[in-house]
Amino acid sequence: MKLFENILLLSLIVCALSVAFARDLMTSIIIFMSYSLVMCIIWMILQSPDLAITEAAVGAGVTSILFFLTLKKIRAVRKEDDSEQEEG
Repeated sequence: MKLFENILLLSLIVCALSVAFARDLMTSIIIFMSYSLVMCIIWMILQSPDLAITEAAVGAGVTSILFFLTLKKIRAVRKEDDSEQEEG
């Protein structure tokens, strides 16, 4: 069990560093989702199911959906700006 906990903690560190150095926003969002899911497992190991459910729902669920929608809006705005510059 101790080995599994160490692997989870190491994966948290790897996810945090990967998000910091990722160049693509979509990749960063996916890594953030995996970070939240690992945190959810850690909360379950620490026998705190209420925090695990909250982390899964808010961290991996709602926040990620909001990030995806924001990314879609940003790219939509950039496409509109690009098409206006080509026409003008």
